[in-house]
Amino acid sequence: MDWGLKNRISRIINPTDGKAVMLAVDHGYFLGPTEKLEVPSKTIRPILKYCDSLMLTRGVLRTSVDARFSIPVVLRVSGGSSIIGSDLSNEKITTSVKDAIRLNVSALAMSIFVGAKHEHDSLVSLGNLINEAEEYGIPVLAVTAVGKELEKRDARYLSLACRIAAEFGAHMVKTYYCEDFEKVVESCPVPVIIAGGPKLAEKEALELTKNALDAG
Repeated sequence: MDWGLKNRISRIINPTDGKAVMLAVDHGYFLGPTEKLEVPSKTIRPILKYCDSLMLTRGVLRTSVDARFSIPVVLRVSGGSSIIGSDLSNEKITTSVKDAIRLNVSALAMSIFVGAKHEHDSLVSLGNLINEAEEYGIPVLAVTAVGKELEKRDARYLSLACRIAAEFGAHMVKTYYCEDFEKVVESCPVPVIIAGGPKLAEKEALELTKNALDAG
């Protein structure tokens, strides 16, 4: 791993303690103006100072984030389906590595859909994206998406999806928290970042966070 790649990852994940707080506001790429993200800048601005990095699309980055902020950006580069479509797994790469470089991002993010109809396309796209991104020292975050099949959020499935992403060369993986989460972490040789889940009461959210950190 060359210096540039290591440096970009260290902007996202603290190299001292291995922890990271990533604010993901990329939901609109398939959900549209979902609750609390109707006007992205209003959500982003007041909490940005509490985050280590910001995950979003190029459209929201250009229109809703002040370029004077120095926060590391994880750019969503896949898409092509919507919540009202028949299959959320039908995604392609929608943003070029060259455009990501112009935007001065620290990492690229794309979804993979293990076990879904378009599994093959998403995994091949992941491999191709990693090949191109590594030429410029840019890390790739693989997001283990489940589409509308929420029952897939168990340790067996998520371990499979995370390991496959790492085997393809993903430098980081983003996945859901689940029971026996330590099994997911143990079998994934790259850093794991937890994706958001259902809305929880404050105490439950803090307990989930603690349990996730304890699991590694």
